[in-house]
Amino acid sequence: MTNFTVRFFICNIFIAILIIVFLGIKYLFRESLSSRMQYHTWFLLLALLAVPFLPIPFLGFQELLLKIKNLIPLSLAHSQSSVSSTGNLQQLTAADWMNDFSVSVSRQTPVPVGILLLIIWFIGMAGAFLTLVRSQLQLYRLQQSSLPLQSLAVHCLYRQCLREAGIKRQIPIYSTAFLGSPVIAGLFRPCIYLPIHVISDYELSNIRYMLLHELQHYKHKDALANLMMNLAKVLYWFNPFVLYALKQMKNEREIACDTSVLRILGEEEYKAYGYTLIELAQRLSSVSFPFASGISGNMKQMERRIKNIASYKSPSLAKKLKGMAAFCMIAVLLFGCTPVLSTYAAGSSYYSWSRMGQQISSLDLSEYFGDYEGCFVLYDLENDSWKIYNERHAALQLSPNSTYKIYNALFGLEEGIITPEESVIKWNRESYSFEAWNADHNLYSAMQKSVNWYFQSIDAQLGISAVRHYIQKIGYGNQNVCDDLTSYWMEASLKISAIEQVELLKRFYKNDFGFAPENIQAVKDSICLSSSESASLYGKTGTGRINDQDINGWFIGFTECSGQTCFFATNIKAEASATGAEAAKITLDILSDLHILNSD
Repeated sequence: MTNFTVRFFICNIFIAILIIVFLGIKYLFRESLSSRMQYHTWFLLLALLAVPFLPIPFLGFQELLLKIKNLIPLSLAHSQSSVSSTGNLQQLTAADWMNDFSVSVSRQTPVPVGILLLIIWFIGMAGAFLTLVRSQLQLYRLQQSSLPLQSLAVHCLYRQCLREAGIKRQIPIYSTAFLGSPVIAGLFRPCIYLPIHVISDYELSNIRYMLLHELQHYKHKDALANLMMNLAKVLYWFNPFVLYALKQMKNEREIACDTSVLRILGEEEYKAYGYTLIELAQRLSSVSFPFASGISGNMKQMERRIKNIASYKSPSLAKKLKGMAAFCMIAVLLFGCTPVLSTYAAGSSYYSWSRMGQQISSLDLSEYFGDYEGCFVLYDLENDSWKIYNERHAALQLSPNSTYKIYNALFGLEEGIITPEESVIKWNRESYSFEAWNADHNLYSAMQKSVNWYFQSIDAQLGISAVRHYIQKIGYGNQNVCDDLTSYWMEASLKISAIEQVELLKRFYKNDFGFAPENIQAVKDSICLSSSESASLYGKTGTGRINDQDINGWFIGFTECSGQTCFFATNIKAEASATGAEAAKITLDILSDLHILNSD
């Protein structure tokens, strides 16, 4: 929760920028959008404000299309026979490459800044909520003191207004001495409250305008809008940009209601309706109840409304079409931003994958993963096709851990720190937790035993500038290398998604990097796990361990079988026991059942 609070406050910087852009776009399209559409665009912003609180990341437009396309996923039966059919492959689970040695990373939790922000946020929300409760109690007392409307003339007028507004529901109307201007309140049982002095001081024609205005609030479900606006005000009490936007939304709602009334009235009545508003602004106070809607407002608001009335013309078909187009453009803009905002709130990064022209099939492999949250990605080189389980997770960028050693070794070979013929690095005599690390190692043994100090030694000789250069050259994940060269790939700054792992393996296999072919081959040999005349398996596991808990397991690699080359990446996440070895077991089962890697 504390981590979410930090991310939520960071989200608000993006929200503030987006509101400024949103207001600018609304200003540009002000001539195209009708008053009602101007108001409706604010609901798009309200929906955007809900994104950081969604329990799952928001799907982008391309992802949504892909989900629709793959409504019927491919499925595999994970039966006992399929497990036993892996034969010799299952014997590999006991091999050293399955026992992916990993070092625990310490992580301080909870974050003190997050706790402080959480406390401040909850205190502010409590204060905003209590303000709403107090206002609602005042409204409740007013409702209790109100009496059913006694004036027969106004009753007859009210029934006429209901017919003019096209409302069949009989909405109760009351009179009260404790209001300055008419209001409508109530989400499920709406009622109109008319001040006694309005009944006595105003002509029936003026009261008609007021009643028509309040009925428009009911017709357009403004009580529900009030609820959403007040919820946003409580959650975003600290963000002045959100509060300003909500204030503008409320103002534009009144303008939209004015326009709806004008559509009912004859053109000769526009001026009289405007004078009624001016008189209300001069004599009456604005509505102070957050869950009620009324006709009155301050002078600045009234000025905008009078200008709208003075310039009002019934919109032509062309303007309606232009308005719809402008509304759709604003909706697309905001909808396009939701994945970014959702990503900030989730505290995670997602790979923006170009799917144009790709052959993608969705797999249902949930039985293989059990309680793990995870994904499986497979690319068939000969058929140029993809098979993916849990694409959202497959696009999530995570720490690569020991899978990164494939490329770390390649960088060392390219710089001549090690060579295919001479790759031994002497043990520095420091005692390590794993006995297998306490010895001299060459590239093959270091890769098989996942010896951290071997690859850290390569990085130390490369230097941070060279590491960053090579990371950028091959386009590895988010390309974020922190200053600590001993741990940037272990649950730290460097992150990569399963989809990117497969794409990078394909480029590595084809040597799209332009590296020395003998260096590529040396790394391939070091990650060869099994080989026969019919099939070969290459791969590397990786385990992310935080505070002595294995929370992130990888197995990536490729297969060569009967002239078919397939690249794969499997990731699993959990609070504990998510290891590279477990990811490898899952992968072998899947590859066997897909008939990609035979056990013969």
